[in-house]
Formats: sequence, structure tokens, C-alpha cells
Amino acid sequence: MRTKVLPALFCAGLIATTSVLAGSAASAAPSGSSAVAQDATIREQLEKIPGLRIVSETQKEGRPFFTLMLRQPIDHAKPWRGSFEQQFTLWHKAETAPVVHYTGGYTLSSGTREITTLLGANQISVEHRFFGKSVPAGKTDWSKLTIQQEAADEHNIVQAMKRIYKAKWLGTGASKGGMTQTYHERFYPQDLDAVVAYVAPNDADNRDDRVYDTFFATVGTPECRTALDAVQREMLVRRKTILPLFEATSKEQGLTFQQLGSTDRAYEFSVLDQVWNFWQSGSYTNCPTVPDAKKATDKELYDWSLGHGLSIYSDADAGPEGSGPYYRQAAAQLGWADLKFKHLRDVRNYPDIYQPNSLLPADMRTRYSGWDAKDVDRWVNKKGQRMMFVYGQNDPWSAERYRPSKRDSHLYVAPNSNHGALISKLVPEQRAEAEATVKRWAGVK
Repeated sequence: MRTKVLPALFCAGLIATTSVLAGSAASAAPSGSSAVAQDATIREQLEKIPGLRIVSETQKEGRPFFTLMLRQPIDHAKPWRGSFEQQFTLWHKAETAPVVHYTGGYTLSSGTREITTLLGANQISVEHRFFGKSVPAGKTDWSKLTIQQEAADEHNIVQAMKRIYKAKWLGTGASKGGMTQTYHERFYPQDLDAVVAYVAPNDADNRDDRVYDTFFATVGTPECRTALDAVQREMLVRRKTILPLFEATSKEQGLTFQQLGSTDRAYEFSVLDQVWNFWQSGSYTNCPTVPDAKKATDKELYDWSLGHGLSIYSDADAGPEGSGPYYRQAAAQLGWADLKFKHLRDVRNYPDIYQPNSLLPADMRTRYSGWDAKDVDRWVNKKGQRMMFVYGQNDPWSAERYRPSKRDSHLYVAPNSNHGALISKLVPEQRAEAEATVKRWAGVK
């Protein structure tokens, strides 16, 4: 379920941050007295937008940086039933510069995005509904945490900010943020001029996850795969002697496991995830560090695993203030990777534990509906326009990917990259091609 290592199935709106690309288009923003005059009026223009509240104004790299709140309906289909404020930020360069609309998919993340640097663009960063500070007062109606409702939120933000910014708008996001941006494009294709989505998983058929098992059977070298599987298996074979080490770490960190049911269940869940996490956030260059599973002591196995993919899932991750909203979305619409773990079958105690409802409080659990994922997958493949998907060769999440249409859309795979794949990590020819495409979409020379 992977929300710990980047976090991961909390997949990581934490990826695709600043990377200084060749040919940065900082010149897209005007300079001199005209820019100063525009800066003097930007706050005044923000104050005129209905439902918008300015929380703070600071400077980022010498340009105005605002934290904002926009009033949103809890249910866009029935707006009279209540509202909440959604948090987002604006990094203002110039009214005439392009806008990068970034969705992290989780709590607010305002780090400079790769294409923002490339284009010298303004950047709007949006916090996902029901995460962080973007939550309704009182008891949360989790049935309103859907991809359609969030897309409507983003539509409102885009339309509000287009009162100021008339140039090209490009959407971007990584991992769950890339998924979020893709959903926005599917439901409101007129909002944005193009989308650049990084490492965006596409679980179009949650019942068929063979592609992930194929990935783990082919990633890296045979020697590395064999060694990792052996460590993972030995962690469960030696459950009785390694579990006390896990319990000591949990006690030291003040972790509890009420949702998972016991420390033993939490231990198995974490072990099941560790090879995924090794590839998601690590590198094939770490393969020589994998210990000999049969010769290593309990402590050597445990310590190595803690540093290479063993993440402890606890009650702190499962609730509304942690990763709970993500797990709710995965259980309801996004889907999850249901791996076979053939090499672990005889050493597992809890064969049904590896799914998002295992990590949720009872009032957040739900049933999965796969219609929405299938719909978005078909739309991207047949009707999507000006969409770019960037994946990492060694990233498990990149195994099940979007296949864009032939309507000025593109798919790239960064060699030997993990969940942090970027345009700047593509081979030189593809990098140049991708950068040129993004600039063309943005109207930047």
C-alpha cells in the first residue's frame, strides 16, 4: 500500500521537484518598470476574486508568493449543502507569463516544478480536498472524496485565476499528483492547454495486476532480484526473532497498530512492501548492498531492511490526518497493486491483509468501483490531447501506465530511473524533444 517511503502509494506528489533544465525561459517574464507595475496590482486583483482569501504574502526568489484559500462546495452537485476552504499557493512572475498548475495529490507542496523552471512560469500549487488544511468543519463525508469532486475544485481554481492570467496554462503533477492532473484534464479538458504528468499510475483494471508481478520478475538483474526475494522471505521465516526488533523500533517511535490489528500484522504488512519500496525510491546501484539472507544475523537483516524499503505502517498513517484520505481513495476509485508474492505463500500468516482497507478506521472503509479508472484510461487513450507522460524504468508504479493518444501526446521512460523520473533524466534526444514540446505548448520560444 506504500505510503511510507516517499511516501509512495502515498505515491508521491513529492517527486518531480526543481530541476534546472537547459534553455530556461525566465525571459518569458517581463522585466523593468512594467513588471513592477504588474506586481503592485496583483494583490489588488486577487482581492477581487469572489470566495478567495489571502492568507499570507511573502517573497520567493524575489517574486511575490501568496498562500490562498478558495471557498469550495463540499458537494459540487449540491452546493447548498455546505462548503470548505481549499488551500493553494501562487508564485507570481508576470501576468503575461505561462501558468503551471500543479497538483500534488496530498497536502500542500509548493516546491518549484521542473516545467516551471523550463518555462519561467507562474506556478499555482493546489492542496487536494480533504487533506491538510483543505477539510470541512465537523464530521467528514468521505463519500465526497472523489476524483470528480477534486476535478471540480481545480476547475474552480483555474477559472478564478484566469481572471488574472491570460497566457497558456499547463497542468503538472507527479505520482498521485499526476493522476489528479489527468483526472482534471479528463473532466475539464478546456481548462488547460496541456498536461505533463510524471510517474502517474493507471490501475485501469484493479482485478488484473499481472503487470506488477512481471515487473518484479524482470527489473534489475537476476542476481539482485534473487537476493531481494531471499531477504524478504527470511524476514518472515525469522518472524519470531526479528519481530522483537520491530516492536522495539515501534515503541521507540510511539507507534500503535489498532487499525492493522496487531504488531505481528503490521510487521507482515511492512515486509510485504519492502521490495516495492527498494525499487520505488532506491536504485539498482544499491543491489551490491543486499545482504546474504542465510548468513546475515537477525539484526543485520533488520537494520539493512530499515534502510532499504522496510517502512512501518501505524495508526498515525491510517487516520484522517495522515495517509487515511489516500487509502480511502485507493479503496474507492484509484485501485491498488495486489501482488501474488509466490515466494512468500508458505510464510504469510495474513493472506488478505495487503489492501488499503486494512489500514483504515472502520468509518473510512469502502467498496471499490472500477468504472472511473476505466473511463479515464479510455479517454486518455482515445481523446486526450497535448498530454505528456514521463515514467521511470525501475519504478514499480510506472509498470501500469497511461497510453496517450496520437493527438499531439507523448510517453517517455527515463532509463534506470525510479519514482523520481524527470524530463531531465531522459536520454538527450528525448529530453530535447520533450522540452521543445512543452515550450511549444506554452507558447514560449
